[in-house]
Amino acid sequence: MNDSSIRAKTHTLLTPRASLVAIGTQIHKRRILHPIHQCVTIAQKVIHHRPTDKLIDALIGMLAGAKGIVETNTTVRADPAVQRAFGRHGCAEQSTIQDTLSHATADTVAQLQQACDEIFVEHSAAAWFGNSQTKLILDVDLSGLPCGKKAACATKGYFDGQYHRRGRQLGRVLVSPFDEVLADQIFAGNTHLGPVLEGLMVCAERRLGLAEDAADAAVRADILVRLDAGGGGLASCNYLLSRGYSLLTKDYSSQRARRLAESVTRWVNDPRCAGRQVGWVMEPSHEYVRPVLRIAVRCRSEKGRWRTAVLVTSLWPEQAVERVWLSAQEWAHPDAELLALVYLYDQRGGGAETSFKGDKQGLGMHKRAKRHWEGQQILTLLGMLAHNLVVWSRMWLGMVEGRVRHYGIERMVRDVYHVHGRVVLNGWGQVSKIVISATIPLAQRIGTACRKLFGTHSIVISLGKT
Repeated sequence: MNDSSIRAKTHTLLTPRASLVAIGTQIHKRRILHPIHQCVTIAQKVIHHRPTDKLIDALIGMLAGAKGIVETNTTVRADPAVQRAFGRHGCAEQSTIQDTLSHATADTVAQLQQACDEIFVEHSAAAWFGNSQTKLILDVDLSGLPCGKKAACATKGYFDGQYHRRGRQLGRVLVSPFDEVLADQIFAGNTHLGPVLEGLMVCAERRLGLAEDAADAAVRADILVRLDAGGGGLASCNYLLSRGYSLLTKDYSSQRARRLAESVTRWVNDPRCAGRQVGWVMEPSHEYVRPVLRIAVRCRSEKGRWRTAVLVTSLWPEQAVERVWLSAQEWAHPDAELLALVYLYDQRGGGAETSFKGDKQGLGMHKRAKRHWEGQQILTLLGMLAHNLVVWSRMWLGMVEGRVRHYGIERMVRDVYHVHGRVVLNGWGQVSKIVISATIPLAQRIGTACRKLFGTHSIVISLGKT
């Protein structure tokens, strides 16, 4: 076939996601999703699409802004340009994707876990932290996912602002310096963090490649695990301390916190938070397997009474100063090291809690509920992979357009991935040219970054009118 006949077969597609097309070509070129095809097998008859193709269609739908599997029809299925960018020549109908999820088994979940392990080790920044100066902070937390009462493991539990609601809990280990999700697991709705902490950490260690030898024991000492009060029980703390991790958590027992606060000999006013006071707990901590420091934190309630909590940490104050930003005035404070430990715990709200919020608003995590338990686990793993793909694409674009580095998951999916343009397919149905609309300033910045990063001799990316 000569060049003229190839040119004759090229055709142009209009798409509202030209920027996602550019990013999708890179995901396909780097074969990031290839381990899913290699590792996962689902016993299902193949007519038009393989089961793994349907899983990838569901994943692409998350990136394209679909808030549920049903919206795959109006996003990916209605947008051939996005399909071609990810190496797909079509998109399964949403009901067949649902059927594939319902055919998942425990073996399928284990296989997808293995595929996610391979993807994370190969492409994540956290997996290479041993070769960098970055000290990891792992935020571990649970978030409620309401669902119908007939769904598997749907029980009454804590769901923010929704009393007497049934649902499940999503456990997450987040690498805060890189905003990458290290582990996502789904549990029954009445689950608390303490009993499932060990399982989450085992999954996290596997993806970080941590072994039991002495070398990795030294690596664990540089990893700070930060928990809320749900993981602040004595058994959970001693588990992490015995594994060699650095620890920063809130004590589980409010009664013990009030008793320990009585041993504080000097309270320090917090310059960042008016009305809050902090102080060293002087009572010995013999119940922990390693030496720890304890800090009492109190503030007044609306009725004027003191509300008290106690932070437990294995960090020494000078180690906290290395991990937290302090202003010049705070540096000059006589109790700067004490305040640094408190501020380091305060930053937990910008870790796992923010990632949960971003995934719910940007990826619709809370709107995908399968009655089938293994199907829900598959959706959880695909959601984790979608989160990391957004983070990695943000890192790519941030190398050229620095402001993108500060965008959250919602803004990436809603704004960065949704820039109109034209896509030209060559005679083999592959993306050969992307023209990104330059009608708005954000589109100009994103288009310029895509052109500099992803433009090659085979894929031409340009800015223009559409």
